Amino acid sequence: MSTAEAGGVFHKARNRTLDAFPAEKEGEWKGPFYFILGTDPQFGLMKAWSTGDCDNGGDEWGQEIRLTEQAVQAINKLNPKPKFFVLCGDLIHAMPGKPWRKEQTEDLQRVLKTVDRAIPLVLVSGNHDIGNVPTSETIEEFCQTWGDDYFSFWVGGVLFLVLNSQFYENPSKCPGLKQAQDQWLDEQLNIARQRNCQHAIVFQHIPLFLKSIDEDDDDYFNLSKPARKRLADKFIHAGVKAVFSGHYHRNAGGTYQNLDMVVSSAIGCQLGLDPHGLRVVVVTADKIVHRYYSLDELSEKGIEDDLMDLIKKK
Repeated sequence: MSTAEAGGVFHKARNRTLDAFPAEKEGEWKGPFYFILGTDPQFGLMKAWSTGDCDNGGDEWGQEIRLTEQAVQAINKLNPKPKFFVLCGDLIHAMPGKPWRKEQTEDLQRVLKTVDRAIPLVLVSGNHDIGNVPTSETIEEFCQTWGDDYFSFWVGGVLFLVLNSQFYENPSKCPGLKQAQDQWLDEQLNIARQRNCQHAIVFQHIPLFLKSIDEDDDDYFNLSKPARKRLADKFIHAGVKAVFSGHYHRNAGGTYQNLDMVVSSAIGCQLGLDPHGLRVVVVTADKIVHRYYSLDELSEKGIEDDLMDLIKKK
């Protein structure tokens, strides 16, 4: 999904791809670039968390509006511009069917329409966007509002895969849709392997793991051991270098074999000691380098020189 055109209409991911990045133009490596990763603006959670009522609270989200506005303003000032801005799920707090969902959605759309039109927007579905137990109806609502729930796109010879991670949590009410994503993912990973792309990178809301592939299931913040191991092994076999996720509202992550699992903290509500922030991700010919910035740091100082040197290196 790219940023809004005049009149505020989003270019949504359709037919499992993004029209902002034509595959015929983006299939070959063209040199280093960077993108910005944010996650969990989750309009409404800060009030709900402060009152201890995460299921029914969340009737105010002015703080999240201001934080997301600050994030967009910081991104718009960056030079050179990032290739895209990805939001890795939990766009709003109100679950499907809950009060305030429409109002939170409209307010987030209004803020995102101020993203520079030269910076495409990539949106990932989170559990609050489609429900902890998604249905065909909740997924269809997401697709109508924000674009496809899973898709792929190429940027400069790098293959990006956007996944619906709720299918790995609880697909009991939409098993056919989960099966369709599984088949599609296998096809995409085959393409990554056959084309020997420069890198392959995955975005999904729920992390495979928080620190270690062998950590215990915590029933919420990571995928179950069988699901995470199955996915991680598939990714490694296809040459995927990194998985970027949110959901934890803290910075975390680890490595399994040669796969990096990067868990990025939130634009919105923090559940740990991290500042509200964004992650700068630099893609070079041989590596993926990333750094988390507080919104204040990125707004006031921009990207540090060592990362800028990597971006400008030919």
